[in-house]
Amino acid sequence: MIAVSLQEGTIVLDPFSVRMVLGLVILTLIVISCVSSQRRRSPYAEWWRVALCLFLAGNAAFLLNGTDFQPWANPLGKALVVAGTFCIWAGARTLRDHRVHPWFLAAASIPGFVASVVDDPGNSVWSGGLVYLGLTTLGLTLAGLELWFAKPVRSRITRFLSIIAGLTALYYLFRAISFVLDGPTSQVFQTFFGFAPAALMHLILLVAVSSTMNTLSNKQLIKRLRERADRDHLTGLLNRGAFLELASRSLAESSPRGAALILADLDNFKAVNDEHGHAAGDAALRAFAAACTSSVRSTDIVARYGGEEFVLLLPGATQQRAEAIASEISGRLAATKGPDGLPFPTVSYGVTSTGADVQDLAFMINVADAALYSAKAQGRNRVVGADPADVESAAEASRPPS
Repeated sequence: MIAVSLQEGTIVLDPFSVRMVLGLVILTLIVISCVSSQRRRSPYAEWWRVALCLFLAGNAAFLLNGTDFQPWANPLGKALVVAGTFCIWAGARTLRDHRVHPWFLAAASIPGFVASVVDDPGNSVWSGGLVYLGLTTLGLTLAGLELWFAKPVRSRITRFLSIIAGLTALYYLFRAISFVLDGPTSQVFQTFFGFAPAALMHLILLVAVSSTMNTLSNKQLIKRLRERADRDHLTGLLNRGAFLELASRSLAESSPRGAALILADLDNFKAVNDEHGHAAGDAALRAFAAACTSSVRSTDIVARYGGEEFVLLLPGATQQRAEAIASEISGRLAATKGPDGLPFPTVSYGVTSTGADVQDLAFMINVADAALYSAKAQGRNRVVGADPADVESAAEASRPPS
Protein backbone atom coordinates (compact mmCIF):
# COMPACT_ATOMS: atom_id res chain seq x y z
CA MET A 1 0.00 0.00 0.00
CA ILE A 2 1.29 3.48 -0.88
CA ALA A 3 1.47 5.61 2.23
CA VAL A 4 0.57 9.29 2.09
CA SER A 5 0.77 12.15 4.52
CA LEU A 6 -1.08 15.45 4.64
CA GLN A 7 0.95 18.65 5.01
CA GLU A 8 -1.20 21.81 5.07
CA GLY A 9 -3.69 20.31 2.64
CA THR A 10 -1.02 18.90 0.29
CA ILE A 11 -0.76 15.18 -0.33
CA VAL A 12 2.84 13.96 -0.11
CA LEU A 13 3.59 10.42 -1.20
CA ASP A 14 5.81 8.29 0.99
CA PRO A 15 9.33 8.25 -0.60
CA PHE A 16 9.75 4.54 0.08
CA SER A 17 6.53 3.68 -1.74
CA VAL A 18 7.39 5.96 -4.65
CA ARG A 19 10.78 4.34 -5.05
CA MET A 20 9.26 0.86 -4.87
CA VAL A 21 6.87 1.69 -7.70
CA LEU A 22 9.67 3.26 -9.73
CA GLY A 23 11.87 0.20 -9.15
CA LEU A 24 9.13 -2.18 -10.31
CA VAL A 25 8.59 -0.12 -13.47
CA ILE A 26 12.33 -0.09 -14.23
CA LEU A 27 12.55 -3.85 -13.63
CA THR A 28 9.61 -4.39 -15.98
CA LEU A 29 11.27 -2.26 -18.66
CA ILE A 30 14.50 -4.26 -18.30
CA VAL A 31 12.62 -7.54 -18.80
CA ILE A 32 10.71 -6.17 -21.79
CA SER A 33 13.92 -4.82 -23.29
CA CYS A 34 15.74 -8.15 -22.93
CA VAL A 35 12.84 -10.21 -24.29
CA SER A 36 12.10 -7.95 -27.26
CA SER A 37 15.74 -7.50 -28.21
CA GLN A 38 17.13 -11.02 -27.88
CA ARG A 39 18.27 -10.99 -31.50
CA ARG A 40 19.06 -7.29 -31.75
CA ARG A 41 22.35 -6.35 -30.15
CA SER A 42 22.65 -2.80 -31.36
CA PRO A 43 24.96 -0.43 -29.41
CA TYR A 44 22.02 1.86 -28.69
CA ALA A 45 19.99 -0.96 -27.10
CA GLU A 46 22.98 -2.21 -25.10
CA TRP A 47 23.66 1.23 -23.60
CA TRP A 48 19.98 1.66 -22.77
CA ARG A 49 19.87 -1.67 -20.93
CA VAL A 50 22.96 -0.67 -18.94
CA ALA A 51 21.25 2.62 -18.08
CA LEU A 52 18.14 0.79 -16.83
CA CYS A 53 20.24 -1.53 -14.68
CA LEU A 54 22.11 1.42 -13.16
CA PHE A 55 18.83 3.23 -12.47
CA LEU A 56 17.46 0.09 -10.81
CA ALA A 57 20.58 -0.32 -8.66
CA GLY A 58 20.58 3.39 -7.75
CA ASN A 59 16.91 3.27 -6.81
CA ALA A 60 17.58 0.18 -4.67
CA ALA A 61 20.37 2.04 -2.87
CA PHE A 62 18.01 4.95 -2.16
CA LEU A 63 15.58 2.50 -0.55
CA LEU A 64 18.15 2.16 2.24
CA ASN A 65 17.73 5.80 3.24
CA GLY A 66 16.68 6.03 6.86
CA THR A 67 18.56 2.86 7.79
CA ASP A 68 22.03 2.26 9.19
CA PHE A 69 23.24 1.80 5.59
CA GLN A 70 22.37 5.33 4.53
CA PRO A 71 25.92 6.80 4.97
CA TRP A 72 27.23 4.68 2.07
CA ALA A 73 24.03 3.73 0.22
CA ASN A 74 22.94 7.32 -0.42
CA PRO A 75 26.20 8.46 -2.13
CA LEU A 76 26.28 5.20 -4.07
CA GLY A 77 22.70 5.70 -5.25
CA LYS A 78 23.51 9.18 -6.53
CA ALA A 79 26.60 7.93 -8.37
CA LEU A 80 24.64 5.09 -10.02
CA VAL A 81 21.83 7.37 -11.18
CA VAL A 82 24.31 9.86 -12.65
CA ALA A 83 26.12 7.01 -14.44
CA GLY A 84 22.79 5.79 -15.80
CA THR A 85 21.98 9.27 -17.09
CA PHE A 86 25.27 9.44 -18.94
CA CYS A 87 24.57 5.98 -20.36
CA ILE A 88 21.53 7.51 -22.08
CA TRP A 89 23.91 10.07 -23.56
CA ALA A 90 26.35 7.32 -24.60
CA GLY A 91 23.55 5.41 -26.33
CA ALA A 92 22.42 8.54 -28.15
CA ARG A 93 25.98 9.10 -29.35
CA THR A 94 26.02 5.70 -31.05
CA LEU A 95 23.25 6.95 -33.33
CA ARG A 96 25.87 9.35 -34.71
CA ASP A 97 28.55 6.63 -34.80
CA HIS A 98 30.36 8.18 -31.84
CA ARG A 99 31.73 6.13 -28.98
CA VAL A 100 32.00 6.70 -25.25
CA HIS A 101 34.55 4.79 -23.22
CA PRO A 102 33.10 3.12 -20.10
CA TRP A 103 35.68 4.84 -17.88
CA PHE A 104 34.10 8.18 -18.77
CA LEU A 105 30.89 7.09 -17.04
CA ALA A 106 32.82 6.34 -13.87
CA ALA A 107 34.58 9.71 -14.11
CA ALA A 108 31.23 11.48 -14.54
CA SER A 109 29.70 9.84 -11.48
CA ILE A 110 32.66 10.23 -9.10
CA PRO A 111 32.10 13.97 -8.36
CA GLY A 112 28.54 13.28 -7.19
CA PHE A 113 29.69 10.42 -5.00
CA VAL A 114 32.50 12.44 -3.43
CA ALA A 115 30.28 15.49 -2.88
CA SER A 116 27.71 13.35 -1.10
CA VAL A 117 30.30 11.58 1.06
CA VAL A 118 31.85 14.81 2.34
CA ASP A 119 28.43 16.38 2.99
CA ASP A 120 27.38 14.12 5.89
CA PRO A 121 25.18 11.55 4.07
CA GLY A 122 24.31 9.85 7.35
CA ASN A 123 22.20 12.80 8.47
CA SER A 124 20.86 14.12 5.16
CA VAL A 125 19.47 12.26 2.17
CA TRP A 126 20.25 15.39 0.14
CA SER A 127 23.98 15.41 0.89
CA GLY A 128 25.83 16.63 -2.20
CA GLY A 129 22.42 17.31 -3.74
CA LEU A 130 23.45 20.30 -5.86
CA VAL A 131 26.29 18.38 -7.55
CA TYR A 132 23.99 15.40 -8.09
CA LEU A 133 21.26 17.56 -9.67
CA GLY A 134 23.81 19.44 -11.77
CA LEU A 135 25.41 16.28 -13.18
CA THR A 136 22.00 14.77 -13.95
CA THR A 137 20.99 17.96 -15.77
CA LEU A 138 24.24 17.89 -17.75
CA GLY A 139 23.83 14.23 -18.77
CA LEU A 140 20.24 14.72 -19.93
CA THR A 141 21.13 17.90 -21.82
CA LEU A 142 23.96 16.15 -23.68
CA ALA A 143 21.64 13.23 -24.50
CA GLY A 144 19.01 15.61 -25.85
CA LEU A 145 21.56 17.36 -28.08
CA GLU A 146 22.90 14.06 -29.43
CA LEU A 147 19.39 12.89 -30.27
CA TRP A 148 18.53 16.19 -31.94
CA PHE A 149 21.58 16.02 -34.23
CA ALA A 150 21.40 12.26 -34.90
CA LYS A 151 21.59 12.80 -38.67
CA PRO A 152 22.14 9.18 -39.76
CA VAL A 153 18.78 8.16 -38.29
CA ARG A 154 17.14 11.56 -37.86
CA SER A 155 13.40 11.09 -37.67
CA ARG A 156 10.38 12.15 -35.67
CA ILE A 157 11.37 9.53 -33.11
CA THR A 158 14.76 11.06 -32.34
CA ARG A 159 13.25 14.55 -32.30
CA PHE A 160 10.57 13.33 -29.89
CA LEU A 161 13.15 11.72 -27.60
CA SER A 162 15.31 14.83 -27.81
CA ILE A 163 12.40 16.98 -26.64
CA ILE A 164 11.60 14.55 -23.79
CA ALA A 165 15.25 14.52 -22.67
CA GLY A 166 15.39 18.31 -22.95
CA LEU A 167 12.25 18.79 -20.87
CA THR A 168 13.57 16.39 -18.24
CA ALA A 169 16.88 18.27 -18.17
CA LEU A 170 14.97 21.54 -17.79
CA TYR A 171 13.01 20.06 -14.89
CA TYR A 172 16.25 19.03 -13.19
CA LEU A 173 17.65 22.51 -13.76
CA PHE A 174 14.64 24.07 -12.01
CA ARG A 175 14.99 21.40 -9.35
CA ALA A 176 18.58 22.49 -8.73
CA ILE A 177 17.56 26.16 -8.62
CA SER A 178 14.81 25.41 -6.10
CA PHE A 179 17.28 23.33 -4.10
CA VAL A 180 19.52 26.37 -3.75
CA LEU A 181 16.85 29.04 -3.25
CA ASP A 182 14.25 27.19 -1.19
CA GLY A 183 16.07 24.18 0.26
CA PRO A 184 15.14 20.49 -0.03
CA THR A 185 12.85 20.62 3.01
CA SER A 186 10.75 23.55 1.82
CA GLN A 187 7.13 23.11 0.79
CA VAL A 188 7.85 24.46 -2.71
CA PHE A 189 10.62 21.93 -3.28
CA GLN A 190 8.64 19.03 -1.80
CA THR A 191 5.54 19.88 -3.84
CA PHE A 192 7.12 20.42 -7.24
CA PHE A 193 10.55 18.82 -7.04
CA GLY A 194 10.27 16.14 -4.38
CA PHE A 195 10.42 12.39 -4.80
CA ALA A 196 6.97 11.92 -6.34
CA PRO A 197 7.21 14.62 -9.07
CA ALA A 198 10.76 13.54 -9.90
CA ALA A 199 9.64 9.90 -10.11
CA LEU A 200 6.91 10.95 -12.55
CA MET A 201 9.48 12.69 -14.77
CA HIS A 202 11.68 9.60 -14.60
CA LEU A 203 8.78 7.41 -15.67
CA ILE A 204 7.97 9.65 -18.63
CA LEU A 205 11.60 9.56 -19.79
CA LEU A 206 12.04 5.82 -19.24
CA VAL A 207 8.79 4.83 -20.93
CA ALA A 208 9.43 7.19 -23.87
CA VAL A 209 12.89 5.79 -24.54
CA SER A 210 11.84 2.17 -23.99
CA SER A 211 8.86 2.47 -26.32
CA THR A 212 11.08 3.64 -29.18
CA MET A 213 14.14 1.52 -28.46
CA ASN A 214 13.31 -1.29 -30.89
CA THR A 215 12.63 1.11 -33.75
CA LEU A 216 15.89 2.99 -33.28
CA SER A 217 17.82 -0.24 -32.71
CA ASN A 218 16.45 -1.67 -35.96
CA LYS A 219 17.39 1.48 -37.85
CA GLN A 220 20.88 1.35 -36.39
CA LEU A 221 21.31 -2.32 -37.28
CA ILE A 222 20.00 -1.79 -40.83
CA LYS A 223 22.39 1.12 -41.27
CA ARG A 224 25.32 -0.99 -40.09
CA LEU A 225 24.38 -3.88 -42.35
CA ARG A 226 24.18 -1.49 -45.29
CA GLU A 227 27.59 -0.10 -44.39
CA ARG A 228 29.05 -3.60 -44.23
CA ALA A 229 27.65 -4.35 -47.67
CA ASP A 230 29.28 -1.17 -49.00
CA ARG A 231 32.65 -1.78 -47.37
CA ASP A 232 35.63 -3.89 -48.27
CA HIS A 233 36.06 -6.31 -45.37
CA LEU A 234 39.87 -6.22 -45.46
CA THR A 235 40.61 -2.50 -45.63
CA GLY A 236 37.38 -1.01 -44.34
CA LEU A 237 37.21 1.28 -47.38
CA LEU A 238 34.26 1.54 -49.72
CA ASN A 239 33.98 -1.18 -52.32
CA ARG A 240 33.79 -0.48 -56.05
CA GLY A 241 30.02 -0.39 -56.33
CA ALA A 242 29.55 1.95 -53.39
CA PHE A 243 32.30 4.24 -54.70
CA LEU A 244 30.75 4.56 -58.15
CA GLU A 245 27.39 5.46 -56.62
CA LEU A 246 28.71 7.99 -54.10
CA ALA A 247 31.33 9.47 -56.44
CA SER A 248 28.81 10.05 -59.24
CA ARG A 249 26.53 11.87 -56.81
CA SER A 250 29.39 13.89 -55.34
CA LEU A 251 30.72 14.79 -58.79
CA ALA A 252 27.33 16.15 -59.81
CA GLU A 253 27.03 18.18 -56.60
CA SER A 254 30.55 19.60 -56.89
CA SER A 255 30.20 20.74 -60.51
CA PRO A 256 30.90 24.46 -59.80
CA ARG A 257 34.21 23.57 -58.15
CA GLY A 258 35.26 20.56 -60.19
CA ALA A 259 37.06 17.57 -58.71
CA ALA A 260 40.19 15.47 -58.93
CA LEU A 261 40.53 11.71 -59.14
CA ILE A 262 43.44 9.49 -58.17
CA LEU A 263 43.86 5.91 -59.33
CA ALA A 264 46.56 4.02 -57.40
CA ASP A 265 48.11 0.59 -57.85
CA LEU A 266 50.58 -1.15 -55.54
CA ASP A 267 53.73 -2.03 -57.49
CA ASN A 268 54.76 -5.69 -57.88
CA PHE A 269 52.03 -6.75 -55.49
CA LYS A 270 51.94 -10.32 -56.79
CA ALA A 271 55.61 -10.69 -55.87
CA VAL A 272 54.80 -9.66 -52.28
CA ASN A 273 52.22 -12.44 -52.01
CA ASP A 274 54.49 -14.99 -53.68
CA GLU A 275 57.59 -14.19 -51.62
CA HIS A 276 56.15 -13.31 -48.22
CA GLY A 277 52.69 -14.85 -48.20
CA HIS A 278 49.19 -13.47 -48.42
CA ALA A 279 49.33 -12.19 -44.84
CA ALA A 280 52.05 -9.74 -45.91
CA GLY A 281 49.97 -8.73 -48.92
CA ASP A 282 46.93 -8.13 -46.73
CA ALA A 283 49.04 -6.05 -44.35
CA ALA A 284 50.23 -3.93 -47.30
CA LEU A 285 46.65 -3.33 -48.46
CA ARG A 286 45.54 -2.31 -44.97
CA ALA A 287 48.57 -0.05 -44.54
CA PHE A 288 47.91 1.70 -47.84
CA ALA A 289 44.23 2.16 -46.93
CA ALA A 290 45.29 3.72 -43.60
CA ALA A 291 47.73 6.02 -45.40
CA CYS A 292 44.93 7.14 -47.72
CA THR A 293 42.42 7.90 -44.97
CA SER A 294 45.09 9.79 -43.01
CA SER A 295 45.94 11.99 -46.00
CA VAL A 296 42.50 13.02 -47.26
CA ARG A 297 39.62 15.15 -45.98
CA SER A 298 36.41 13.79 -44.51
CA THR A 299 34.57 14.90 -47.67
CA ASP A 300 36.85 12.87 -49.97
CA ILE A 301 35.78 9.42 -51.14
CA VAL A 302 38.28 6.55 -50.93
CA ALA A 303 37.66 3.00 -52.13
CA ARG A 304 39.36 -0.27 -52.93
CA TYR A 305 38.67 -0.49 -56.64
CA GLY A 306 39.74 -4.10 -56.98
CA GLY A 307 42.70 -6.28 -56.00
CA GLU A 308 45.62 -3.97 -55.25
CA GLU A 309 44.03 -0.99 -57.03
CA PHE A 310 42.51 1.97 -55.17
CA VAL A 311 40.59 5.05 -56.26
CA LEU A 312 40.08 8.44 -54.61
CA LEU A 313 37.71 11.24 -55.58
CA LEU A 314 38.60 14.65 -54.16
CA PRO A 315 35.73 17.14 -54.67
CA GLY A 316 36.93 20.69 -55.18
CA ALA A 317 40.61 19.66 -55.36
CA THR A 318 42.95 20.92 -58.08
CA GLN A 319 45.28 18.78 -60.15
CA GLN A 320 48.28 20.01 -58.16
CA ARG A 321 46.59 19.28 -54.86
CA ALA A 322 45.65 15.76 -55.94
CA GLU A 323 49.21 15.02 -57.05
CA ALA A 324 50.52 16.33 -53.74
CA ILE A 325 48.11 14.07 -51.85
CA ALA A 326 49.28 11.07 -53.87
CA SER A 327 52.88 11.85 -52.91
CA GLU A 328 51.85 12.30 -49.28
CA ILE A 329 50.17 8.88 -49.27
CA SER A 330 53.35 7.25 -50.60
CA GLY A 331 55.37 9.04 -47.94
CA ARG A 332 53.12 7.76 -45.18
CA LEU A 333 53.25 4.22 -46.55
CA ALA A 334 57.06 4.29 -46.82
CA ALA A 335 57.29 5.41 -43.20
CA THR A 336 55.22 2.43 -42.06
CA LYS A 337 57.00 -0.82 -41.30
CA GLY A 338 55.49 -4.05 -42.52
CA PRO A 339 55.45 -7.47 -40.83
CA ASP A 340 58.90 -8.49 -39.56
CA GLY A 341 60.22 -5.08 -40.58
CA LEU A 342 59.70 -5.71 -44.30
CA PRO A 343 59.10 -2.57 -46.36
CA PHE A 344 55.76 -2.18 -48.06
CA PRO A 345 55.64 -2.04 -51.86
CA THR A 346 55.82 1.26 -53.71
CA VAL A 347 52.79 2.73 -55.44
CA SER A 348 52.08 4.14 -58.90
CA TYR A 349 49.42 6.81 -59.41
CA GLY A 350 47.38 8.18 -62.26
CA VAL A 351 45.81 11.57 -61.50
CA THR A 352 43.31 13.65 -63.38
CA SER A 353 41.00 16.54 -62.66
CA THR A 354 37.99 18.17 -64.20
CA GLY A 355 36.45 21.57 -64.58
CA ALA A 356 32.79 22.44 -64.20
CA ASP A 357 31.96 21.24 -67.74
CA VAL A 358 33.24 17.68 -67.44
CA GLN A 359 31.34 15.54 -64.95
CA ASP A 360 31.55 12.03 -66.37
CA LEU A 361 33.01 9.75 -63.71
CA ALA A 362 33.67 6.88 -66.13
CA PHE A 363 35.59 9.22 -68.41
CA MET A 364 37.71 10.49 -65.50
CA ILE A 365 38.51 6.94 -64.41
CA ASN A 366 39.58 6.05 -67.96
CA VAL A 367 41.87 9.10 -68.14
CA ALA A 368 43.38 8.33 -64.72
CA ASP A 369 43.84 4.70 -65.75
CA ALA A 370 45.78 5.79 -68.84
CA ALA A 371 47.96 8.02 -66.65
CA LEU A 372 48.50 5.11 -64.25
CA TYR A 373 49.56 2.88 -67.16
CA SER A 374 52.06 5.59 -68.13
CA ALA A 375 53.43 5.64 -64.57
CA LYS A 376 53.95 1.88 -64.71
CA ALA A 377 55.66 2.16 -68.09
CA GLN A 378 58.01 4.86 -66.78
CA GLY A 379 59.34 2.58 -64.05
CA ARG A 380 56.62 2.62 -61.33
CA ASN A 381 56.72 4.41 -57.96
CA ARG A 382 55.66 7.75 -59.38
CA VAL A 383 52.73 10.10 -59.89
CA VAL A 384 51.64 10.84 -63.44
CA GLY A 385 48.98 13.45 -64.03
CA ALA A 386 46.76 13.99 -67.03
CA ASP A 387 46.66 17.67 -67.98
CA PRO A 388 43.19 19.10 -67.26
CA ALA A 389 43.16 21.03 -70.55
CA ASP A 390 43.88 17.86 -72.48
CA VAL A 391 41.12 16.07 -70.57
CA GLU A 392 38.53 18.70 -71.47
CA SER A 393 39.67 18.75 -75.09
CA ALA A 394 39.41 14.98 -75.27
CA ALA A 395 35.95 15.11 -73.68
CA GLU A 396 34.83 17.72 -76.22
CA ALA A 397 36.17 15.66 -79.09
CA SER A 398 34.46 12.51 -77.80
CA ARG A 399 31.01 14.14 -77.78
CA PRO A 400 28.82 13.31 -80.76
CA PRO A 401 27.98 16.27 -83.04
CA SER A 402 24.68 17.96 -82.24
